Amino acid sequence: MTPAARIQAAIEILDLVIAAAHSDGAPADRIVSDWFRTRRFAGSKDRRAVRELVYQAIRSCGEIPDTGRAALLRLAETDPQLLALFDGSTHGPAPVSEEDHAAAGGIAPSWLMQRLAASGVDEDEAAHLLDRAPLDVRINALRAGLAEPPEGGEPLPLTGGLRYPPGAAIDQSEAFRTGAIEVQDAGSQLACLAAGVRAGERVIDLCAGAGGKSLALAATVGESGTVIASDTDRSRLSRLMPRAVRAGADAIIETALLDPGRELEALSAWRGAADAVLVDAPCSGTGTWRRNPEARWRLNPQRLARYAALQSRVLDVAADLVKPGGSLTYIVCSLLDEEGAAQAAAFLARHPRFRTANIETGAGTVHGDGVRLTPHRDGTDGFFIARFALL
Repeated sequence: MTPAARIQAAIEILDLVIAAAHSDGAPADRIVSDWFRTRRFAGSKDRRAVRELVYQAIRSCGEIPDTGRAALLRLAETDPQLLALFDGSTHGPAPVSEEDHAAAGGIAPSWLMQRLAASGVDEDEAAHLLDRAPLDVRINALRAGLAEPPEGGEPLPLTGGLRYPPGAAIDQSEAFRTGAIEVQDAGSQLACLAAGVRAGERVIDLCAGAGGKSLALAATVGESGTVIASDTDRSRLSRLMPRAVRAGADAIIETALLDPGRELEALSAWRGAADAVLVDAPCSGTGTWRRNPEARWRLNPQRLARYAALQSRVLDVAADLVKPGGSLTYIVCSLLDEEGAAQAAAFLARHPRFRTANIETGAGTVHGDGVRLTPHRDGTDGFFIARFALL
């Protein structure tokens, strides 16, 4: 592909990303992969270059652009070499005309910037939400010594954590194939640490998804403990057990598929019996824009309100599972108070038998009844974490 053809390819992909953002379609990474799957003429260098252009353009536009061309023109405003490639050449983009306009810059849509500011996230801190994320891994205690982690990892300020540059081919390593390491952002590792679980305990990961936190919890409770990984998404939950086998956690983890709105029926044997419950609740994902920058175009006030209502309900379900003396840890990868500090305060008001418990991770900033992690201050994805103890 010529440099101009790469620009045109990025424009076409961005048009698909914009359409998906309007229609709640596929995420950008899948759109990029699908686009290249039917275009075998593009080599590996072409794919990397086009992908980089797509994500640079996504990060450069605050409001959702009208078109992919407008998004690339926004990027070209700061790069004359890109602008010169709008030359009308074969397979390249048409020359810039008077009818063209560049998309607006910024960090996020204006309504969302207002919500972040109201939640104590200033513009400088918000800008770091669009940095490129490093690749963090967790050394799996259940496979200790089976294989050495790949070279080049920098130790994180938490036990068993390593950080690699973005794009490091960790999944090609012997340590990954044998389950000696798991890819997991430092913020997620800290969230599991915040739960304060101990060896031999019975733990419920209520919104387990594909089970990254379940695997970390299993490594902590060990073979004398139990982790119940539950979720309403059959597809995501089905991906956990193959990972658990690789990680040596299949004898520790049990899965439970839940019926939305009737979660306690599937978990009836665990009512009032769990030492710890982890609620990694569905949320807006404002803390994960480093990995999914187009997510800020998909969010709107109505969707945010639905997330907040779901989080409240899931917390109430979780409260019914904790035994006296046990704990409930609430996690969202969001920096919006509607999903974080306000949600925690409302939970305590509804459940007077719970009290705020200390979170001992050595990271984060106290925020309301919990702690907040941010890319700017902590070098992690953005999280709000609160821990409650049942008297």
